[in-house]
Amino acid sequence: MCFRRGSLPESRSQKIISKLIIFVAYLMGQKQMRGSVDMNFLFTLGELHRLVRAYADKQAARYGMTRAQWAVLAKVERNEGLKQSELAEQMDMQPITLTRLIDKLCDNGWIERRGDDSDRRVNRLYLRKAARPLLGKLAGLRSELTATALDGINPADAHRLLSQLESIKENVRNAIADMSGEQVKKEQHYG
Repeated sequence: MCFRRGSLPESRSQKIISKLIIFVAYLMGQKQMRGSVDMNFLFTLGELHRLVRAYADKQAARYGMTRAQWAVLAKVERNEGLKQSELAEQMDMQPITLTRLIDKLCDNGWIERRGDDSDRRVNRLYLRKAARPLLGKLAGLRSELTATALDGINPADAHRLLSQLESIKENVRNAIADMSGEQVKKEQHYG
């Protein structure tokens, strides 16, 4: 739409132009905000993950263990009798890497392997009595790590953040599942 000078009262044309400028600035701001998220989201998540891992490793060292060993202990605590192969899959870890971690935890007297009654090739993992007090201390440490990470963020915002992260996780999980379905279709189509 084109306005000739003087076709509208000066104040009305200025108002329209002002609103148009504000609207364009809003749209540009939206695009810049989206662009900023596009540029920084994955990088920030990756950097946060790296920093939290490094911090957790330093803190776990206070108890003579690594963050990875701590993670194994926590998983076994939640699901005693878990097969070693199932644990490797849950932790997205190579079986040989997990075996080394479990060896160390067994050497320290925190975990034990027991054979499976129905399949002698299978090892099931159980906590030893000595692990219980350590897990209590690690629960306190987990709370310290969380408090440090969420310092300055009010509890309502922290809950909202956690909910949003769960949504993001579900979005990515669904995208992976969709891709797997597409791959199967392609394989069947060409196959």
